[in-house]
Amino acid sequence: MKIPKGLQPLIDDGMVDSVLRRLKSGKEASVYIVVCGDQHRCAKVYKEAQERGFHKLARYQEGRRTRSSRDARAMGRRGRHGRRVQEAEWKNAEVDALYRLAGMGVRVPVPHLVHEGVLLMELVQDRDGNPAPRLNELHMSADQAREWHAFMILQIVRMLCAGLIHGDLSDFNILLDSNGPVIIDLPQAVNAAGNNSAFALLERDVNNMRTTFGRAAPELLETQYAREIWNLYEDGKLTPDSPLSGRLLRDDSKPNVQAVLRQIEDERREAQARERRRQEAGIA
Repeated sequence: MKIPKGLQPLIDDGMVDSVLRRLKSGKEASVYIVVCGDQHRCAKVYKEAQERGFHKLARYQEGRRTRSSRDARAMGRRGRHGRRVQEAEWKNAEVDALYRLAGMGVRVPVPHLVHEGVLLMELVQDRDGNPAPRLNELHMSADQAREWHAFMILQIVRMLCAGLIHGDLSDFNILLDSNGPVIIDLPQAVNAAGNNSAFALLERDVNNMRTTFGRAAPELLETQYAREIWNLYEDGKLTPDSPLSGRLLRDDSKPNVQAVLRQIEDERREAQARERRRQEAGIA
């Protein structure tokens, strides 16, 4: 096939021997199957900002560390250099996330290198050596749904233990190889500690898994993992081995309205006393 413009530098520099075919074209990138020596790999060529369909980029980038204070200021000014920096940060985020998550035991494609803005990584394959199908392309039994749902909740927990939230997790970006689910598409991965939307995005990821697997195993639709996971994370108690029930324990006790009103009144009187002392000190 004709060499895509984005892959030509990898061909020229000997990192890729040939391009077999395009595997998919998504909202933020096109992915190609390439030959590197005796191996087949994936090359992910990111689209430019004006071509991407991924909206509300700032929501996902909030809390990410920019590599230099100069670049951070440039991004804030939104000039030409700032836009280039933002583009580079978007592309580098997936590489950083893949390395970090692989280190935590999360099932993601193995990254190999990034060159000229192109990510070269493992080609996830099924047992016959073909590119692995996406989860949304498969029919699953109730037992498979329960097993894979439990596995994906564990992956989400491990991601959060690594400080990340996928942010766009669905059956479209989970592949099924011979060993089970593999998570892909991570350029929008969210910094859990520094993003005001962190819980909302975690909840959406968890609930997307609940809906996906609940189609085959309806009892999963009753599970409530997101708040349970987040509460453990906020308390500093979340680990990859944290036992989870999937049930959200609610506090049904009635609030003590009188105690709250008494506290408000005490605070009011104390504020008045402070103001009197301040005025007296001023007169003196």
